[in-house]
Amino acid sequence: MTKKTITVIPGDGIGPSIIDATIKVLDKAGCDFEYEFADAGLTALEKHGELIPEETIALIEKNKITLKGPLTTPVGEGFTSINVTLRKQFKLYANLRPVLSFKGTKARYENIDIITVRENTEGMYSGVGQVISDDGTKAQAMSIVTRDGSEKIVTFAYETARKEGRKKVTVVHKANILKSTSGLFLKVAREVALRYPEIESTEMIVDNCCMQLVMNPEQFDVIVTTNLFGDIISDLCAGLVGGLGMAPGANIGEDCAIFEAVHGSAPDIAGKNLANPTSMMLAAIQMLEYLEMSDEAEKIRAAITDVIASADRTTGDLGGSHGTTDFTQAVLERL
Repeated sequence: MTKKTITVIPGDGIGPSIIDATIKVLDKAGCDFEYEFADAGLTALEKHGELIPEETIALIEKNKITLKGPLTTPVGEGFTSINVTLRKQFKLYANLRPVLSFKGTKARYENIDIITVRENTEGMYSGVGQVISDDGTKAQAMSIVTRDGSEKIVTFAYETARKEGRKKVTVVHKANILKSTSGLFLKVAREVALRYPEIESTEMIVDNCCMQLVMNPEQFDVIVTTNLFGDIISDLCAGLVGGLGMAPGANIGEDCAIFEAVHGSAPDIAGKNLANPTSMMLAAIQMLEYLEMSDEAEKIRAAITDVIASADRTTGDLGGSHGTTDFTQAVLERL
């Protein structure tokens, strides 16, 4: 049987160390992958003079599955977000952001299990119509929402709910004000919901949703929404379980997927062996589930859960005093 080859982008800042930790865990769990490494972000800019070299694009295209560390897009004119560029390039229309409570974290809640499904290529992030007037007094951006894009993402959310045995999908919108864009999204979502009568369907205006997530997060199961709202809500959800260090993300298209740590590259702690690799490891678990390697995924999840619950060599953000390598070793021992 041919080994599965994964494209690996170590990324910037703490990226290489948490990617290294994650690969050790995948190997120890018996995944038996081949890895092909590629550059992107500031690392690529320094080496190749561009943020996403052609060789990196070619490797992502060839292997179809990518594990990606955090990337830094330089702040300033002329640089578009690398993540947005990759999502558009490979038509990764679905952003899947699960959050799950882990016993032993310093989170405010204990029983959170929410998946945010975010449309990944349209809406306010479509990049269309971004204009600043010549005198610098007026700025304009355009939101693009299509029937096709809305139907694909809402169907993806319901199919995810069905596959994972989830009971409820909440469609989040602002159709009371954004009657055209959010209105179309909500209209299509209602049509799609009729195809899944076994799943409870609810609707919520985005500002109310944010309040409800803080007051009573246990009421949510699967949330589906447009690009900008999904960006904000998924980070809010991460805050319910201890922060971005406990939240992975998957970007999924028809035949290509990129799995990533959703936090930043944290250059202030790069090279200091302080980073918590949990987000990257959880992204690898998402990758294994996507590849239908559920046994390996569950082994790794159980190991991480036990390390955090027993406070065995945990990192500073988890209340411990250890670093990346010690935390990783604790996970490896349980595997």
